[in-house]
Amino acid sequence: MEVTCISDTHNKHDELSLPEADLLIHAGDFTEAGTKKESLEFLNWFSSQPHKNKILIAGNHDFYFEKHKDIYNIIPENIHYLKDSGIEINGLYFWGSPVTPGQLGWAFNRERGREIKKHWDKIPVNTNVLITHTPPYKIMDVLDNGEHIGCEELRKKINDLHLKMHVYGHLHDSYGSVKAAECLYVNASCLDQKHRNINIPNTYTL
Repeated sequence: MEVTCISDTHNKHDELSLPEADLLIHAGDFTEAGTKKESLEFLNWFSSQPHKNKILIAGNHDFYFEKHKDIYNIIPENIHYLKDSGIEINGLYFWGSPVTPGQLGWAFNRERGREIKKHWDKIPVNTNVLITHTPPYKIMDVLDNGEHIGCEELRKKINDLHLKMHVYGHLHDSYGSVKAAECLYVNASCLDQKHRNINIPNTYTL
């Protein structure tokens, strides 16, 4: 299965040139201010992409997705929206979660430690591909000042899983991919820290 990964497009999705693939994954922060208008415009664009399967999670900018009580009612039928939930596609099990560690009033923020651990405890052991907005601690999670701000509890959880791929974003300056053991870690942030759309969407084979 060919998988194209994107994240952190912040309303600049129209500028992307996406490669062909069987599956398109967006790992959150598709809006900037998190408004209804931004959200619907993105959903229309994402739904129109030619990829047979499309998976979406929200990020810390996507306030409308956190506040809307019946968010699944506005998701187009050809988009799999994951919120601490999963889906099986072509024999692979995908799990997605929008939560990020922090207390700054952003969407889907959870306190580090016990509170955010409750979300990671929901990840099934049979998960093949994990999609989160936050990076795990010390895996492509570094700010331009050298500080690592990934989630420690997420790192502990993935050490107990047997993942083929972990896709995330959030940290724009840590774009790229790295393989550790059997898992390919992909920071798919499309924009850099100055919100320039310069990080090329990549396609990977599962």
